[in-house]
Amino acid sequence: MSEAPPVIRLRGAGCRFGAHEALGELDLTVHAGERVAVLGTSGAGKSTLLALVNGSLEPTTGSVEAFGENSAHLTAPRRRLVQRRIGSVSQDLALIEQVRVVHNVNAGRLGRWSTTRALASLIWPHSLDVVRDALERVDLGWGEPVSSLDPVRAARVLGLLGASPTGRTLVVSLHQPALAREHCTRVVGLRQGRIVLDLPAGDATDEALSYDLYELV
Repeated sequence: MSEAPPVIRLRGAGCRFGAHEALGELDLTVHAGERVAVLGTSGAGKSTLLALVNGSLEPTTGSVEAFGENSAHLTAPRRRLVQRRIGSVSQDLALIEQVRVVHNVNAGRLGRWSTTRALASLIWPHSLDVVRDALERVDLGWGEPVSSLDPVRAARVLGLLGASPTGRTLVVSLHQPALAREHCTRVVGLRQGRIVLDLPAGDATDEALSYDLYELV
C-alpha cells in the first residue's frame, strides 16, 4: 500500500512582488496530523507563506503541492476541489458587514454548496444548528460582537483547531512562542523570507527563538 503524500510540500518555492523578495526558495513538507506554528517578526514572510499553502497565491519560483497535487498543473475545477479541503482563518476580521452573523459563518461552507443552495440561504439561512454550535464552541454565543480575540479565547480557538480525532493538519502564524509550544507539535521560524529553524515545538525555547529569529545577520 503506497504511503499517502504530504498534505503540503514546497519545493524551492519563492515569491517576489516586483523587486521585493517576500520569500526565498523554501523547501517545506507538512504531513497529515502535524500542527505547525510559523513564527517570525512582522515582514518575515509568514502571511506570504500561508497564502502559498492555501493556494490563494502562486509561487514565482519553485512549486507548491497540496495533497500530492501541484497547483500550477490543475484545471480550475480541480483546483477548487483541492482548495475546499483547506480551511483558512484570516488575521483580520474578514466579515461582510452588510449581512447577518449566520451568513458570515456560513461563508466557510459555500464551497460545498451548489449555487442554488447558496443563494437560497441568503433568504432562508441553512444549518442554523451548525452555526450556533460553531459560535458557542469559541465562546462567542449567538453573534457576540467582538473586534479581536483576547488571550484566553485565542488559546481556546487554537485548542479547537488542533484537537481532531481525524488527524486534522494545522499551519498557523503566531507571535507568541508559548502558544506554539502548548498547541503545536512543530515550530518553523522565518526571518527575511527564509526558514532559519524547523524543530519540535518542545525544543523551541525562548533562547533558541530569540537567537535564530530576532538577532541581526
